[in-house]
Amino acid sequence: MNKNYPLYSVTKFYDFKEMMDIAVREDGDKTALKYKSKGTVKEITYKELEEKTDKLGTALSSLGFKNCKFAVISENSYKWITTFITVLKGAGVMVPIDKDLPEDEMLHLVNKSDATVLFFSAAKKPFVEGNKDKMPNIKLFINFDDHSNGEWYSSFYRLLELGGKELDSGNRTYLEQSNRRDDLKMIVFTSGTTGSAKGVMISLRNLTSMVYYGLQTITVDGVGLSVLPYHHMYEAVCDILGSFHKHCTVCVNESLRAVSENLKLYKPDYILVVPVFVEFFYNAVWKKAEKTGKAETLRNSIKISNALRKTGIDLRSRFFAKILDSFGGNLKMIVTGGAPLREELGDFFDAIGIKLRNGYGITECSPLLCVNRNDYSDHHTVGVPVPCVDIKIYQPDENGDGEIVAKGDTVMLGYYKNRAATDAVLKDGWFHTGDIGHFNKDGRLVITGRKKNLIVLKNGKNVYPEEIEGYLSASEYIAEVVVYGIKNEAGQETGLLAEIYPDLDRTKGMTEKEIKDKLWSDVKSIMSCHATYKHISEIKLRETEFEKTTSKKIKRNYNN
Repeated sequence: MNKNYPLYSVTKFYDFKEMMDIAVREDGDKTALKYKSKGTVKEITYKELEEKTDKLGTALSSLGFKNCKFAVISENSYKWITTFITVLKGAGVMVPIDKDLPEDEMLHLVNKSDATVLFFSAAKKPFVEGNKDKMPNIKLFINFDDHSNGEWYSSFYRLLELGGKELDSGNRTYLEQSNRRDDLKMIVFTSGTTGSAKGVMISLRNLTSMVYYGLQTITVDGVGLSVLPYHHMYEAVCDILGSFHKHCTVCVNESLRAVSENLKLYKPDYILVVPVFVEFFYNAVWKKAEKTGKAETLRNSIKISNALRKTGIDLRSRFFAKILDSFGGNLKMIVTGGAPLREELGDFFDAIGIKLRNGYGITECSPLLCVNRNDYSDHHTVGVPVPCVDIKIYQPDENGDGEIVAKGDTVMLGYYKNRAATDAVLKDGWFHTGDIGHFNKDGRLVITGRKKNLIVLKNGKNVYPEEIEGYLSASEYIAEVVVYGIKNEAGQETGLLAEIYPDLDRTKGMTEKEIKDKLWSDVKSIMSCHATYKHISEIKLRETEFEKTTSKKIKRNYNN
């Protein structure tokens, strides 16, 4: 792998109106979207998607909704994507709301955003109907799924009809809307593991830069399955917008439960996910191999295949055909981000013929900062910086680890109506991520942990729990683990405690003592090659999974 191989060529564009115009001009008849409807797969071409967005935007403009904020609470659907592109092409601001939040939190975020239009799905109709009087700023409710207007809401389909009539009559109010580079285009609420959600203000410059420079660093082609919820910045920008600019076909994954089914249905060439999915895929393959008595055969096949590849012979498509078929048969690359990735996962997927490329980002940076490239990857790292951002290590310690700070065209405008929070993280144009890391000798970023999670032991040693958790995750008996500092009466952290949720399949039939003894054996073995101050002093078993954010990150309990 050559770290100096050139960046990919990407067509430059000013805004998303131009981006879609380019797609229609070059590939108008190509399928932009695939989705399931009443048991069949429907397709929308780039030309048809352009027409739908023009109709929806024109309808909204004709009703007086132009330069305003549009909130969306819905499952993944082609209508979500159509609304997203419509808002980005026009003068409005997109406000995606996580549909899985508690109702009071959804209500709070809708009001906090100052949105005046709310799109919602049938599943969220009871919530919206029961709380519509508590959303005084919303002047127009739009139901994605009803074909006719209701007593208090408008129909998405009726709006498309209205927009078509308005366009036919010469209404160009939407088509003539424009944006400046630093105009606000999205308010995306964070879903961090601690603290209340903040509204991240993302500009047109942020979004277009992310798509343009991101695709220069890592590229996609063919068919993609859009797996993650669309309110997720990584999914909305890196996947949907990036795929559209490469004129790929985006297949809608309507729910997380449908991922395995949709991999086989749509046969994607690539997917973008968070590491928990990669762990799931990996575990599913090995559990099936063990259940069918073929685990040892799989291990031997990997060894033989790897040996053959060193001689220039690549037979992975034959050796691992059944495994590849479970992913649809065409999957060439999985791009993941949002959390550290275990080394053995990268080794395994590479061994069976699927590139696993890890990246690093944060919502406040639109969201990608670094990523391993298609043909230049190191599973120990999160890759190289995207060309439009500068990244440096702030106040590094004796090991070179310090806070990761970034400056560039993808850094947010700030937090919506929260100057204090903005000033706390944006200093002289540099965004302070709160993440700790260092650059290795090849210029690739290594993430060590979160600044706020840092454990400072009594002896002065600094421990980043994420690092230890990554090591411990190698045990097949550990499903989830969180490492905390053990405090003495004076409040000093004197050692490390690992709170573990065991793998229920592995520990089935074992007593609590047997489970704990096995975990202690694995923990001691795994940590034996690491510095003694990083060793685990205590183990705590838990009977339930850790509470998580909607982006599947474990919420840490600082009162542990």
